[in-house]
Amino acid sequence: MDAEAAIAQVRTEVAALHAELVRYGLVVWTGGNVSGRVPGTDYFVIKASGISYDDLAAENLVLCDLDGNVVAGTPGSDRSPSSDTAAHAYVYREMPEVGGVVHTHSPYAVAWAARGQEIPCVITGMADEFGGPIPVGPFAIIGDDSIGRGIVETLRGHRSRAVLMQNHGPFTIGVTARDAVKAAILCEDVARAVQLAVQGGPVIPIPQDQIDRLYARYQNVYGQQSDDRR
Repeated sequence: MDAEAAIAQVRTEVAALHAELVRYGLVVWTGGNVSGRVPGTDYFVIKASGISYDDLAAENLVLCDLDGNVVAGTPGSDRSPSSDTAAHAYVYREMPEVGGVVHTHSPYAVAWAARGQEIPCVITGMADEFGGPIPVGPFAIIGDDSIGRGIVETLRGHRSRAVLMQNHGPFTIGVTARDAVKAAILCEDVARAVQLAVQGGPVIPIPQDQIDRLYARYQNVYGQQSDDRR
């Protein structure tokens, strides 16, 4: 596939994936974003800043290089990219295995982030998907690559594909944009479940050896070979 066709394909996929954020209640108004790396290039596609999800279409997504600069003369280049673009770009530069990045303000995950508290691994589904707790990243201000640095510092070498940026909210990564969206959906699901559990009393930790077994099975045995999983 040539670069032009690859860009068009990623545009279509990323535009469609934003609807999943709405469907699962992970975003409100124009907040949140999905980006996708264009395979075989030094580009990624990201949501334009402040655009309504109802108006989101492939042609008005923004194509950026890995420094976060808008690629002039391409569809959507007359729009400003997401305010999180620098963070996404930093992740793509520093983690070449990442093909998708998602940011949401999903309420239960944000609540854990507001406390600066990691989500403990106390349910088997969390062990399957995240391989342990969902960690907290440092407080960082939007506008430069500070958030991206915090994401990379926290997730590099970590099994989790989600990080709770302190006082902000969740960012997720994946081998594809679809994989990162799946991680965002499941991050909110476990944030809600564990929050409900801790309100009822002490939670029961899963022993590390059992977390390891669950994670290995889910990542290597469960489902079909075509699944987007690490």
